[in-house]
Amino acid sequence: MERLPRLYVECDMGECTDGDLMQEECVVIQGNLEVWLKRGDPLPGFIETEKATFLKKEIYDRFYFYVDRVGQRMTVDSIIVLPDGRTRIYLKKGDKLLLLPVEGYTKTLISNVGNRVRRGDAFAAVTTKKGKIHYLKPPKAGTVLFIDEVSLRPHYVYYILPEE
Repeated sequence: MERLPRLYVECDMGECTDGDLMQEECVVIQGNLEVWLKRGDPLPGFIETEKATFLKKEIYDRFYFYVDRVGQRMTVDSIIVLPDGRTRIYLKKGDKLLLLPVEGYTKTLISNVGNRVRRGDAFAAVTTKKGKIHYLKPPKAGTVLFIDEVSLRPHYVYYILPEE
């Protein structure tokens, strides 16, 4: 059974809490303090709500809603927790991403979410109708955040966080 990453996206405090109890699974970040709360947990008293950032759990497959695909930038702060449960990728509003399309007759995905791809490494392969194989390589090294399957014809778009 393959597990999906978890996605947490920036929201208003009211979307996470109703009074003192959490209505959604949320992450509260205040300065260098990070508190992970489940539905029904009380909001800790040491959190100053006006200084804190609230991130609610979102369906991972909706990641592309939080990316400006024209400017290729994040539109909100977010956290992706990989299936191992230990690895977290923190994204800030305005972070630049690489959106790399995979289109062709037959597509083979090589890299998966959480994989680091280097500049010369293939992240996907495309086979033409004549049987020729083309390996797609990223222009910069980075980490795969999301693979979007475009509907109708199965084409893919890789969302990669480039390394500086």
